Amino acid sequence: MISLKELVTYCDSLLTVERYRDYCPNGLQVEGRPEVRRIVTGVSASQALIDAAVTDAADLLLVHHGFFWKGEPAPVTGIKRRRLAALLKHDVSLLAYHLPLDGHEQYGNNAQLAHLFGFEVEGRFGGESGDGVGMYGRLPHAMTPEALGRQIELRLGRTPLHLSGGQHAMIERVAWCSGAAQSYIEAAQALEVQAFISGEVSEYTTHWVRETGVEYFAAGHHATERYGVHALGEHLAEQFQLQHHFIDIDNPV
Repeated sequence: MISLKELVTYCDSLLTVERYRDYCPNGLQVEGRPEVRRIVTGVSASQALIDAAVTDAADLLLVHHGFFWKGEPAPVTGIKRRRLAALLKHDVSLLAYHLPLDGHEQYGNNAQLAHLFGFEVEGRFGGESGDGVGMYGRLPHAMTPEALGRQIELRLGRTPLHLSGGQHAMIERVAWCSGAAQSYIEAAQALEVQAFISGEVSEYTTHWVRETGVEYFAAGHHATERYGVHALGEHLAEQFQLQHHFIDIDNPV
């Protein structure tokens, strides 16, 4: 058991939240009971995940995508009201980390993807606020674009969308950034990699691929961001002798 205040302070420090200029508040978003024994982790604070956390008797819900995004309507009505009401009624805290949980060198989504795929990390890049949340490096061994696509499917459990630039028979160096990081493809291409892996894809991505020759893999926003919050939850459970349950609410996007 640990106090909520101590746990939040520890996470804020571990993830160096002050480094990031983000689109939402990082850290404690909804305050629940003052002591934490059991945490549930998941990707997004949807109603389904909140309900599952309540059923699981969680004291705290730790997510990558929380609430209060820049530009969203401020009134607490509709979906927002129902989600907050469920947390407050059951005294469950909501702790959310967005860019800090993409960029962390050990528990971040991109560090966890490197571990999952066996990539050798050479450096970091990207980030609209200069955070360097993306990573680049080498594959365990050279492989064809088709083989890399099959490896992504095997590891993530879903078939990626592969846009081929048609210029690379073999891939040795790759860049990756989880989630909606398709706009980083130009920065990735400047690193002289043969492939870039992200979560989402945009209309313009196709044209950039065709004109630069980079192989692009859109592996799913949700699918590429399951691993950071899970790893962080496991770390907190071990560090503070807490109970931890990761709940994956399926999302095909």
